[in-house]
Amino acid sequence: MNDWSADRPATDDDQLDPRLLRSRKRLLDAATHLLSTGGVEAVTVEAVTRMSKVARATLYRHFGGTAQLLAATFERVLPRVEVSATSGSVRDQLIALLTAQADLIDQAPLNITTLAWLSIGSVGGDPADSAAITSLRSRVIEEYRQPFDRILTHPDVRAQLGNVDATFAIVQLLGPVLFARLTGLCTVDHDGCVQLVDDFLAARKQGGEPIPAESIHDLNRPGAGGSR
Repeated sequence: MNDWSADRPATDDDQLDPRLLRSRKRLLDAATHLLSTGGVEAVTVEAVTRMSKVARATLYRHFGGTAQLLAATFERVLPRVEVSATSGSVRDQLIALLTAQADLIDQAPLNITTLAWLSIGSVGGDPADSAAITSLRSRVIEEYRQPFDRILTHPDVRAQLGNVDATFAIVQLLGPVLFARLTGLCTVDHDGCVQLVDDFLAARKQGGEPIPAESIHDLNRPGAGGSR
């Protein structure tokens, strides 16, 4: 018997169909399990359709292919950075935020897998694949950036530190944490976060000029990241 859903992209009306909603959930449940237990390589069309008992045609109707399925799965499991409201000095707030993000990176393996996949993912070829990957990248960036923006754009903080470029501040503070985790060099604990924040603030107090935003390549911009 033919699968009831033809091999065609889902429309907006289709997304309200309870049968398609159920099949999408089953596909994502299966992909999430495979990703958690076997990594990116385990998430194949054959493995997902076999585990979910959903027809291949229906998978392609929802996601178009493996790249879109992976992007949707990563977006589904993306953990939120939960930071309690912290009063006090900008130093205390930055330490609390960076420690929370470092703990999340250390304790949520799928989080670092998401970052690694995005760093090597090809944005090109199929426009639908590119859109799915770009959407996921934007979600990840926003998740990490929002808490920093709340601190660094506050008028009191600007009065102390000047007009901080939030993008480069995130690179300076969070970059070493991600590098340490991705390479396995070490784990950045609370004391390490304190040192990173203190180094960042010391550099600002020395009167250094903020790094211009245009010096930072936007990875979402077509053609960015190529050799120069």
